Amino acid sequence: MIIHTMRDTRKIENLHVALWLLKDVSWCSDWKALGLIMIFPTLIVALKICWDTRHLTADLIHNIAVALWICANTVWMIGEFFYGDMTRAYAKIFFYAGMVLLAAYYTHSWLKPRQDATPGGAF
Repeated sequence: MIIHTMRDTRKIENLHVALWLLKDVSWCSDWKALGLIMIFPTLIVALKICWDTRHLTADLIHNIAVALWICANTVWMIGEFFYGDMTRAYAKIFFYAGMVLLAAYYTHSWLKPRQDATPGGAF
């Protein structure tokens, strides 16, 4: 069951990459309508991946960081399309949130005692 679920998640992740690239190609090509439309499927699929990996902490944390990155890109893209590139400060909030989340995760991972370590440090 887990293998089947992982296979399905991998397919969804691959679809997500295609959606994300289409959104970003629309952005850099200045195709405003398509760029705006692509926000929704890209973000929805990112959130679905978060939901599907909610039982795997490491995957969930990284997938939330990706969703925050997409939010940041979205804010930045909309700013470039319609607001004279004046939304980068708002986009940074999402970028920094993703970085803080990952930093907290890795800090916690490195600082917590190893569960599999034997007493005295023997292997």
